[in-house]
Amino acid sequence: MPKTLLEQLRACTVVVADTGDIQAIGEFRPQDATTNPSLITAAAQLPQYRPIVDGVLLEARKELGAAADEAAVANLAFQRLAIAFGKKILEIVPGRVSTEVDARLSYDTEATIAQAHSIIAQYDAAGIGRDRILIKIASTWQGIRAAAVLEREGIHCNLTLLFGLHQAIAAAEAGVTLISPFVGRILDWYRTDTGKEFYEAEDPGVISVTRIYNYYKKFDYKTQVMGASFRNIGEITELAGCDLLTISPQLLGELESTIGFMPRKLDPVAAKKMAIERIVMDKETFDFLHESSRMASDKLREGIDGFSAALVKLEKLLTERLAELENRVPATV
Repeated sequence: MPKTLLEQLRACTVVVADTGDIQAIGEFRPQDATTNPSLITAAAQLPQYRPIVDGVLLEARKELGAAADEAAVANLAFQRLAIAFGKKILEIVPGRVSTEVDARLSYDTEATIAQAHSIIAQYDAAGIGRDRILIKIASTWQGIRAAAVLEREGIHCNLTLLFGLHQAIAAAEAGVTLISPFVGRILDWYRTDTGKEFYEAEDPGVISVTRIYNYYKKFDYKTQVMGASFRNIGEITELAGCDLLTISPQLLGELESTIGFMPRKLDPVAAKKMAIERIVMDKETFDFLHESSRMASDKLREGIDGFSAALVKLEKLLTERLAELENRVPATV
């Protein structure tokens, strides 16, 4: 019987769901799941997840007491909502969930470490082991340094908003567990910058992740590569064989409903035979390479700004919802 693209992909790549929608995760049964501030904010507004939001808000109110103002209660709830979704997700997936540090801390190493400790403590209190959690951190130099400290403490990290080989090398040399190089956002940038369309193997996002994968396998880095941010299933099929791919429910559905042949494109054995020059990475080199890439500089900044804006929106939604709960007004959020 002919196989779907999703079946074939699962044979050579770990499939991860890129969503905060718990129902969608249950439908596709991925190994792992990833979330980000935008996904959590979107999920928090869906009626089916209102009990999770309300539960977190009421717990925060109970902990802080009646005298605390709504802003303080909403802020505490905000800090805990992603963990609440993470715990629900871990009831479905057999593997790991990625929970993201506040994007507004992306250039503050110590604050990132402190929030990562807080996230892990909350999962620890729920009886969830560290082997099931990835702390998601933006791939700034400061974020990578925070991840290096956390990994030495046995806290596993997922470096996100990664757009260039320089970020990938720095993350691998820091000993991080996993990186999430973006595909679709790179494609978006080049489409806008050049006015051209790119397809299949010529897609600059596909080229970037392929280069990172081959570099890692050539030099035996243990850090896993998880391609992320896809715009179409063609980008996914071009990266078949990558360690992991995190995919939206919409594209998972397309892969599941499509019959066709999907050859493996990325292969560690082939990568070992490639002539690839090793790059020594330090802060000076990192900064130079980052500033030299308009795409990486633009997309990292844009990604941090976008996730930060989503967090501001989420804080506002939680404050409004708390007021509704305490005034006994029917829910609208």
